[in-house]
Amino acid sequence: MNFTHTEDRRMLADSLDRYLAEQYSLDVRHKISASSQGYSPVQWAKFAELGIIGALFTEAQGGFGGDGFDLAVVFESLGRGLVVEPFLASAVLAGSALAHAGNDAQQALLASLIDGSHIATLAHEEANAHYALNRVSTRATRDGEHYVVDGAKAVVALGDQAQSVIVSARSSGDVADEDGISLFVVPADTPGLSLRAYPTIDGSRAAEVTFTQVRVPASALLGQEGHGLATLEHAVGRGILALCAESLGAMEVTKKQTIDYLQTRQQFGKAIGSFQALQHRMADVLLEIEQARSAVINAAAALDADRRTRERALSAAKYSIGRIGTLVAEECIQLHGGIGMTWEYSMPHYAKRLVMIDHQLGDEDHHLARFIALGQA
Repeated sequence: MNFTHTEDRRMLADSLDRYLAEQYSLDVRHKISASSQGYSPVQWAKFAELGIIGALFTEAQGGFGGDGFDLAVVFESLGRGLVVEPFLASAVLAGSALAHAGNDAQQALLASLIDGSHIATLAHEEANAHYALNRVSTRATRDGEHYVVDGAKAVVALGDQAQSVIVSARSSGDVADEDGISLFVVPADTPGLSLRAYPTIDGSRAAEVTFTQVRVPASALLGQEGHGLATLEHAVGRGILALCAESLGAMEVTKKQTIDYLQTRQQFGKAIGSFQALQHRMADVLLEIEQARSAVINAAAALDADRRTRERALSAAKYSIGRIGTLVAEECIQLHGGIGMTWEYSMPHYAKRLVMIDHQLGDEDHHLARFIALGQA
């Protein structure tokens, strides 16, 4: 199989890399992260104008890409630039759920997601779910032509900035049943929806979202009642691939910066990169990053395969990325010494993002167990 990117994807990556190098410096990112919004509407509009958001959707959905390698190319560049805009939350997680199960009215939202005028987010994780997609305790009760949603969701990305929240709720069954999970598209200003927003350690923002007798019309149901797990798997699977590619991009930057530092920093009259002990440690880092790249390529190739093949490839990639990303963050900071922890230097910000990625959409322990379980199914 030929894994060489098409000319269109190479041009897309080159354009995005060039834009980020010229317009998205570390100082710019710091200002965006410190803002009350946690992202820049101006930058978001520019990304839309460049077609970066559209590359994450198929032509039928109003975009011009949308397959696994399109996601990988875009998010690897976003990882290199440490971008905090809501690509994952709005374009991938919420957008994929809408595209997968939405009716005509709901899929009409895709155009505004692609042009950047509307932001949506997925509210699924709960405090005691331990990353399991089927563990949902939030309840949705049918009341005539409406549903009433009660429950709480944790770490909802940019929850305080989204105009629409796609929430998972159990319309039937017990808390861990695979059947009985329903999804609803809820406007953020719906009475009974409240939140507590906060910054995260990697420079982005999230929120704890509470639903108290939130009343939505039956038309807010996304897909069929009680069959939301397949849509969640579809959206989260694409999110996992995006995170893995983003982590790979961040690893590449930290690798390059560390090599440059080892070749520049002098001790005992010579570059510290000439010391064999440091060479061995850096060689291990290079090998691990290549393994991570192979895992991302495998996951991107399997994104449209049958469920078992797809989910095993995604869990294998996420496990590898979680382990390797943490290793790269730790090694590169240690090889830098004290300067690797200074705020003005980019290294600690990449390191924090690499560590945070391990805990998004399932950490390495979760995905190792899931990979094993899928192999035994």
